[in-house]
Amino acid sequence: MKITIDFDATPDEARRFFGLPDIAPMQEALVADMTAKMQEALGSMDPEQMWRQWMPVAGAGIGGAGADIPGGMDAMRQFWEQAMRTAMTGSKSNDK
Repeated sequence: MKITIDFDATPDEARRFFGLPDIAPMQEALVADMTAKMQEALGSMDPEQMWRQWMPVAGAGIGGAGADIPGGMDAMRQFWEQAMRTAMTGSKSNDK
């Protein structure tokens, strides 16, 4: 014997039926707080400063940022070539 019962309830009604707490106000306050903090942090950052922080080697041509890093773009290219070689062959050198 098989019995099927269907309940037609909204998510809020189901939550109350099972005795779960209503966390919507807490979630709204948390999202508002996080949004305000993110906007404050991004509002205080200069795009050029962000570029210098995120891409110090690539920024060598922008106002001298990254000029103190030896090798500049060549070092970045070599790093990525080595990373790809290691990922593909499992070896750190190409004399395998």
